[in-house]
Amino acid sequence: MLRYLPTLVVVGLLVYCLIDCVQAPSEVVRTLPKPVWVLVILLLPVLGSVAWLLAGRPDGQGRRGGPPPPRRPQGPDDDPDFLRRLGRGPSR
Repeated sequence: MLRYLPTLVVVGLLVYCLIDCVQAPSEVVRTLPKPVWVLVILLLPVLGSVAWLLAGRPDGQGRRGGPPPPRRPQGPDDDPDFLRRLGRGPSR
């Protein structure tokens, strides 16, 4: 059972990186074009996956000190624009 562990780790890493690459928007992928990254990940499973994680993956907001995404209202009573239209909210 233990002899299959490295193969499972490599396949898991490959699947994770491939899905991550395919779902990433093309305009934020770093270093290489997105189709080239897919080929690199498929042709060189271990090296390509590690390269994707280090050099190709986009920096997300909120990671690495980036600004957090703006907080959106959870319901209509939390939305100042909605309350303003009803005439009960804060005025500008």
